[in-house]
Amino acid sequence: VMLHLNPISSVHIHQKPLVFLLNSPLPLVWKLKTERLAPGIQRFFFVSLGSVVQFEKGNFSLSAETEEKLFPEKNEQLLQWAQKEYGAVTSFTELKISRNIYIKVGE
Repeated sequence: VMLHLNPISSVHIHQKPLVFLLNSPLPLVWKLKTERLAPGIQRFFFVSLGSVVQFEKGNFSLSAETEEKLFPEKNEQLLQWAQKEYGAVTSFTELKISRNIYIKVGE
């Protein structure tokens, strides 16, 4: 699955840390394509067991961390877990089948 990350239109370059929980019932290869995300900012990608994140060429991967996690099975439980773990959830998306996911990050 290709994950496209871009800042919202009012933000020229996104310069804040991000945390992504990428959950799938089957192991996936998450391929990141980013635009206008500042280098050197910490970004965390937690993936379901057996999944991996592939970064495009460049130094984005130097400031990103990837870790496998055993997530709760149901979406409601996953959302509650994320809120408890991180204090807030700014976006939650469920897709049945997709090859491309577009996410706008920002304020």
